[in-house]
This record gives sequence, C-alpha cells and structure tokens, in this order.
Amino acid sequence: MMVHARFLPLLILFAGCTSLGDPAPIAPVAGCVPADDLIQPGEKHFAHLWQLTNGGENAEAYWSFAGDRLVLQRRQPDEGIDCDRIFVTAADGGTTQVSNGRGVTTCSFFVPGDEAVLFSSTHSHHEQCPPPPDRSQGYVWILHPQYDIYVQALAGGEPRMLVGGWGYDAEATVSPLGDQIVFTSTRSGDVELWTCDLDGSNLRQVTDAPGYDGGAFHSHDGKRLIFRSTAFTPGAEEEELADYRRLLAQWLVRPLRMEIMVVDVDGANRAQVTSLGKANFAPYFFPDDSRVIFATNHHDDRRPALGFDLFAVDLDGENLEQITFFDEGNGKQFDSFPMFSPNGRYLAFSSNRGSGPAGDTNVFIAEWRE
Repeated sequence: MMVHARFLPLLILFAGCTSLGDPAPIAPVAGCVPADDLIQPGEKHFAHLWQLTNGGENAEAYWSFAGDRLVLQRRQPDEGIDCDRIFVTAADGGTTQVSNGRGVTTCSFFVPGDEAVLFSSTHSHHEQCPPPPDRSQGYVWILHPQYDIYVQALAGGEPRMLVGGWGYDAEATVSPLGDQIVFTSTRSGDVELWTCDLDGSNLRQVTDAPGYDGGAFHSHDGKRLIFRSTAFTPGAEEEELADYRRLLAQWLVRPLRMEIMVVDVDGANRAQVTSLGKANFAPYFFPDDSRVIFATNHHDDRRPALGFDLFAVDLDGENLEQITFFDEGNGKQFDSFPMFSPNGRYLAFSSNRGSGPAGDTNVFIAEWRE
C-alpha cells in the first residue's frame, strides 16, 4: 500500500509514541495544556497535571455535573477585566464570559443539567467595579451587601435573581444530588450558612454560632456540609468577637484565623475538623466523604504567612497529609480551591505555579491517584 507523503510525519510520530509504552493521557477538559513538569517533589497523588488558564487571576474553578466543563472567576486588568467575571470552558478549548460585565461577581457553580450556572453579582447596584476593601485595618475581606445570587443560562439572556435582598448573599454551591443549594448570608445579622431549593424557595438557616461561617460544600450523599469558620483564640474570645462585630458593621471580615467545620444539612451535629491555627479554608469532601481536602497556611512560620498548600485530613481531624508542595521561593506560593470531578478521577485547583508573572493564579487539573 502506498502512503501519501503528507501522512508520513504522523505515522512516524504515532510509531514513536507507541514505542514508548502507554499513550499520552487525554485532558478531561478542552483547552488544557500538559504540565507534568510542574508536579513538585512530594506530590505523589498527582499522576498527571494540566494547566487550563494562562495569565491573570483565575480561581474557584468548579466542575459541571457531567464532569467535562469548569466554571470559574477571572480577573485580568491587561484585558480590561478589572474585577472578577464569570467564565465557562468551551468545547473549542477557550473560555467564554457568561456574566454581564457590570459590578463584581464571585462564587460560580453549575446547576443540574449543565445548561446554566449560578453566581453572585452586584450588577443591580454597580455599573463598574466597586472599590477594594480598606486595608488600613489590616488584611480584611469585603462582604458586599449588594451581592445577590443569580442564575445565568449559558445560551444567553438576562440573569435571573435566585436569592436577593439587601445584605451579603454569596458563596453558593449545589449538592451533588442536585436538589439543594447552600450559600453564605448575613440575613440573620451574622455571617451564617443557609440552604434553599433550586428555585430559591424554602430558605433555611443552618448555622447560628457567632463568627463567620461560609464557603460550604455538600457531601456526595447530600447529608452534610463542610465549611470554614472563624476560630476565636481561647481566652481572648470576648475581645476578638467585639472586633469581629465591629468589622462586620462595616461589611468587613478578617479571615486570618479560620478552621474547617462539618455540620448536618439541618444544622445538627456541628463538629470541628481542624485545629491548626491560621487560615484554613476551601474544603471539599473526598469522593467517599471520609476525608476532606482543603487549603491552609498553618505550616508557614513566616510573617505574614502567605504560603498556602493543599492538605487532606480525616473528618475526625486525624491523619493530616500534605498534598501540594509548591514553593517559588518568595513566600507567596498559593495552592487552593480544590474540587474533585464527579467521577473522582480528577482534581481541579488554583495555583501560582508556572512561569507567568508574579501574582498570576491559574487553574490546574490533576489526575488523582491514591
């Protein structure tokens, strides 16, 4: 059989690949670039690594229910994206902006069916990006009271308000069962977890302890919530609670000391998972719901402690294990926002690793192995 000359390079490449053994792994999301060279010594749970985004601040990338797309938030002033906008990955390998470009957005998530996403936005109150928080009081997050939760169809059209009213309503995620939303709200006067049905009805308050409770995800069986919570210093609770309430009156929160908590979806059986000190956040259940993966700087003894890695721990706080070990040498390394794919095979997370400018945060996907 005669082979046309233009196919010879492909045959040679194919022969070369097969002679090396297993074929190259296929990325789970279109547009990923192989990045095995960025797997660090000690990252034994990463069989392969891909980089999805390239440049700017890209974070909180969460899987579709089908496990073939991600929705994320992105900021890139060089492209005129001065505050976070919501993007979804596309079949052609790019990303498409789905938020309308007004105000600021945060915390996106697919809704069942993968034909729409929910996220929080201030666009009903802000045309432009709101000003950043006043850092004269130290490192604080701003809880924009203009945040409402919207659902946006990927086919286009206007976003539909799901949960609204004056006050902070954000950090919404959907149960893997597809039957319930959990979100963070100040509607009770404190920062607490709330749940609702997929249409925004049947609002229920879950937590009621003083301090910030937020960033929650359901367990895969839909029965429990994992979240971050303010940890007050023993012996200094009264003073720190007064400071917390003073900042909250300004729609600010100081996130420097938080621990991971677990609670039933009805608010019962609240329990503390970590007791590590410093900032522990972005928890997500392992596929079998027996462990949790989260981000922490508890192991960074520098001041300020800007080195965040992913760790895993049992729900009783035992068997703490470091998962990522990235360190670019300037004390500002960052690995966070982990989420396992629905089939448990892949882990999406955000990281500073790579050769981009200092401060760039990109989305990575690791093929997980035990």
